[in-house]
Amino acid sequence: MISTIKPLANRRYEKVSLAMKQIIVLFIIASISGSCASVKKFNRDLKVLHAEKDLVSDIDYVYDRLQKLHPQLYLYTSKEDLDFKFDSLKSSIIAPMSSTDFYFKLSPVIASVKQGHTLLHPLNKEITLKELFDNGTNGRSALHQLDFDLFDNKLYVVKNNSGNNNINVGSEIIKINNYKPQDLISKYRNTVSSDGFNLTYVNRKLSNEFADYFFNETGFVDSIACQFIYNDTVKTVLLRHKKRSLSRENMKSREQKASEKETRKKDSKKREEQGYNWATKTYTKDLSFLETDSSIALLRINNFYDGNYGEFYSRSFKLLDSLKTKNLILDLRDNPGGKLIDAKVLFSYLVDSTFIFVEKSEVVSKNSILKANYFKGNPWYLNVLLGILYPRELLSRGFSYLLLNRKEEGNTYYYHTQGSIESRPKANNYKGNLYVIINGGSFSAASILAANLRSLQNVVFVGEETGGAANGAVAGKMALYILPESKLKISFGLLAVKPFYQTGTEGRGILPDIVITPTVEDKINEVDPELEWIFNDIDKRTSKNLEIH
Repeated sequence: MISTIKPLANRRYEKVSLAMKQIIVLFIIASISGSCASVKKFNRDLKVLHAEKDLVSDIDYVYDRLQKLHPQLYLYTSKEDLDFKFDSLKSSIIAPMSSTDFYFKLSPVIASVKQGHTLLHPLNKEITLKELFDNGTNGRSALHQLDFDLFDNKLYVVKNNSGNNNINVGSEIIKINNYKPQDLISKYRNTVSSDGFNLTYVNRKLSNEFADYFFNETGFVDSIACQFIYNDTVKTVLLRHKKRSLSRENMKSREQKASEKETRKKDSKKREEQGYNWATKTYTKDLSFLETDSSIALLRINNFYDGNYGEFYSRSFKLLDSLKTKNLILDLRDNPGGKLIDAKVLFSYLVDSTFIFVEKSEVVSKNSILKANYFKGNPWYLNVLLGILYPRELLSRGFSYLLLNRKEEGNTYYYHTQGSIESRPKANNYKGNLYVIINGGSFSAASILAANLRSLQNVVFVGEETGGAANGAVAGKMALYILPESKLKISFGLLAVKPFYQTGTEGRGILPDIVITPTVEDKINEVDPELEWIFNDIDKRTSKNLEIH
């Protein structure tokens, strides 16, 4: 009996598996077919000229949404000034224009709100799913294989992930397919929103997103002619997009991929905990020791949205405690933020008493939080996937309403987050010397963390002013609206998120105790001046047996 039932069960399972595979294949084919048609129509529509009255209507639409939902719209720019900017913009619309041209008219006004999370998004030429599959997943442009930095308004390569050895780190890029980098930087500079009157964020954003700006201008291109100058020598390199290929000539590549897949399985737990970027071959969260006696540890946190932060922090600080590490370096450079709870958990390992991480978050009204929308504007097949993977996002909006309360002395509403509740430090909290490295790319949740760390006695900040404001930002739950006529998208925060510990200076980032700005020579020679200063300071303190106070 058992020998006959078992094969029958297997046959049924095989039929179900085959049916599921067929459904998946049909879904992919339908998605690709639908994608091709919709992408072609979308790209054609980019050239359509919109009437003046319709564009003015879009301007009114944007300002109306901001006034109704943005909790601190006039924090850095007065209502009188912002009214004037929007009115002047409407008066300047005297001829039909495309959505792309309209973006460069409207985005500087949105940027003048001076809130880094309040963004107008350009309409880019889209690529089909077929093109995406054919051309790999290394970014939409071959230029994404390089990391850039700005020095004296010149663009330099600071990291080469392309595998092309003809591109030297430290090379200045002087032309890309007949585009001058300075022209693109100048064109997009006024579109960048920063927090308040910050002096470091804009350049970091311009350099970090330069490849995106180039893609905005050209759309997808298979190869890019890049002209570099290095040690007074000018050379042109053809940078190609990395493509998938299953041809016989690439059998070795297939074997390498198979080996890499096996390696991924072995390292899956570490990747799950720390997050891993296969393009750059780096972990999002990483703890290392810089001395054989474990007296100096380096904790790099590249963002607060990748990796299993609970397990990673628990394991890391248990190790630091067992090794009695005396000096911890927390590297928050170019950390754009992410989950506030991630930053809060890290903070709980760096304090030794009860704490509140953020204040209650101000919102415009009792209902405004329900306007958060992460699904609007996506292709239908992506929303299906998001709905399956993130059903809690749909449910959380209803519960959000119940978490609001009215301020007793007025009509201001607040939203309670996990960070606004008094919390206890973790058992293995760190008690030694703490050095925090920051720069203009330290933004959002990274700045909230840095602001709270400012309240501790055992901390020295090294580097540049943070990109995020020291007294918080309007972020958290995000609203997304598509302008009716131009189809541009605007996103902005619905919560005024403020760290519990704040400074007296409004509109500036966390200022370092030791100001250090790396030079292009440092990048070329792979010198880390912030780390070098910290090593020297630790040596001095160790020789004199001094702690940070």
